[in-house]
Amino acid sequence: MTEYTEEEQAILEYLQDSAASGDRYFRAKKIAKHLGLTAKQVGVRLPRLAEKAEDVDIEKWGRSKSTTWKVEPV
Repeated sequence: MTEYTEEEQAILEYLQDSAASGDRYFRAKKIAKHLGLTAKQVGVRLPRLAEKAEDVDIEKWGRSKSTTWKVEPV
């Protein structure tokens, strides 16, 4: 079983719930606003979660002003 920090767990739960309800594309700013974190706090953790998350696939999808992350349930 993978160990997550408290912030990683909160981000992961948000992504799992959102992906299950049909949302697929996220920006750190949107996640941060929902969780009461900063976009930087979320942005630093998303690449780590992409590597170790088992319940969702997290993929760096595109970059315009900020990185967009594609999330799909496994």
